[in-house]
Amino acid sequence: MDFIDQQTIDRALPFEELVDALQQGFASDIETPLRNHYDIPNPHSSRETTLLMMPSWQAGSDIGIKLVTVTPESHKFDLPSIQGTYVLFDAVRGCVKATMDAPALTAKRTAAASALASRFMSRPNSRKLLMVGTGTLSSQLIRAHASVRPIEEVVIWGRNPDKAQAIAELESLSAFKVQVAKDLGEAVKDVDIISVATMSTEPLIMGDWLQEGQHLDLVGAYRPDMREADDECIRRSRIVVDNYTGACKETGDIATPLANGVLQKDDICADLFQLCREERTFLRNDKDISLFKSVGHALEDLAAAQLVVKSLA
Repeated sequence: MDFIDQQTIDRALPFEELVDALQQGFASDIETPLRNHYDIPNPHSSRETTLLMMPSWQAGSDIGIKLVTVTPESHKFDLPSIQGTYVLFDAVRGCVKATMDAPALTAKRTAAASALASRFMSRPNSRKLLMVGTGTLSSQLIRAHASVRPIEEVVIWGRNPDKAQAIAELESLSAFKVQVAKDLGEAVKDVDIISVATMSTEPLIMGDWLQEGQHLDLVGAYRPDMREADDECIRRSRIVVDNYTGACKETGDIATPLANGVLQKDDICADLFQLCREERTFLRNDKDISLFKSVGHALEDLAAAQLVVKSLA
């Protein structure tokens, strides 16, 4: 059995198919216990290393587990911030069916989850997207959103302008009109969808910048001490999360407003389980500002890994 690498995963998971697979997964009987999350002191870094273990299974079909580390300052060693392996087992026979590159799988399924939420939440005629962040996820998020909305123009902002320019010049984005923004606040005001994928500990997106009808996609801030949007964004937006348990405990963008009384749990319109199972609907008008916050879910990994194996069969 060969290890399935990043390039193979990318080819095996076209976003049109992956978004559909995630929608089916959120509506299915896949079971997912709480993930194990450990913050480990790193004496060679100013920030901790996070170890994540994310299992899920579908009885009579497959069992999967993702083992990854998240090291925000691993760029010092010319390594990505997320590293690890995904293992897919046959749930009936107990044997290993496949092992694959976890960061590649994570990037694809994370972007696809944002696109799935956008399918439910953003305006169908959304044509201009702002990408905040210049990491591995940025190009994937752009392509994912474009698989569900007619995106024509892309604006990229990053703290490092050279990295933003490098993303803008990627061949995989050649189908879009791409430009690099110098002023984040001005860039926010002129787009339909804002996708944010950073390691920021302070809010980057200010609620006063948001315009009627925009959709805000928050992907980073995976810990309680991290924020990508300020409280005014929360106050002004209609909010959906990928899952209530993770979002309310693990991310500062939701947990902090909940703790401070800015947000009540009942203010959250739905999670992806409820939308995909048609237990709730997300109805919007052209003036609504919508906000999706993802923290990641092991169900997404299993659905994506199953699609990889199916595509390569």
